[in-house]
Amino acid sequence: MIEARGLSKRFQDKKRGEIRAVDNVSFTCQPGKIYGLLGANGAGKTTTLRMLATILEPTDGTAIVCGHDVIEQPEKVRANVGFLSTATALYPRLTAQELVEYFGRLNGLDEATLKKRVDNIFNRLDMNGFRDRRCDKLSTGMKQKTSIARTLVHDPPVMIFDEPTNGLDVMTARTITAFIHECRNNGKTVIFSTHIMSEVEKLCDTIGIIQSGKLLSEGTLAQLRDQHHEQDLEDIFVKVVAPHYVSAEAN
Repeated sequence: MIEARGLSKRFQDKKRGEIRAVDNVSFTCQPGKIYGLLGANGAGKTTTLRMLATILEPTDGTAIVCGHDVIEQPEKVRANVGFLSTATALYPRLTAQELVEYFGRLNGLDEATLKKRVDNIFNRLDMNGFRDRRCDKLSTGMKQKTSIARTLVHDPPVMIFDEPTNGLDVMTARTITAFIHECRNNGKTVIFSTHIMSEVEKLCDTIGIIQSGKLLSEGTLAQLRDQHHEQDLEDIFVKVVAPHYVSAEAN
């Protein structure tokens, strides 16, 4: 499971001074559930997920991932996490298969297990048509599938997706969302960030609305509708974040 405990991240900017990218964020995500972090660009989604994946260290607070503290036991956290971002670069000179195998070996898979995992994933994601093509020759959708395969090859119990369908065509995006749903059905703990309302409505068991680094509202879709007296998720989102847009502009 994932348990964020007062996560905060501050950066120093020469012109603007201290920036609170994430400000005292707490939530939990259980196995077999999907937690959706919903927010606009710059809301703090990516910074939050990077702290959970131990890419960034929190300024304050901490998180427990699969029983391990992200500050005190980052190596053990990484062994249990698959982190996918559209910003993740691929090694251009490796083929799709070579890249996935490389990350499998980094995660300690023996050769027999690695072959089974690679074959299974390439079949599941319909990647056999380009498994021997170099990564620098792949389309955007092919690169995203390769990133997913790299993320999944060691079969981690926790999956973290940062804007996983950003910039993808409709068919590839549908493949990605179906895969996220499958992760939940297989009992994995899943958290993903997005600004796309339809993805949240289709996928999420729990929704956290984040703006200006603060988690402003949280609950199931039904709970959010009751709390904010709105039925449409977009209307709920605007109602929650609008006051904080105003305060941000005032500052």
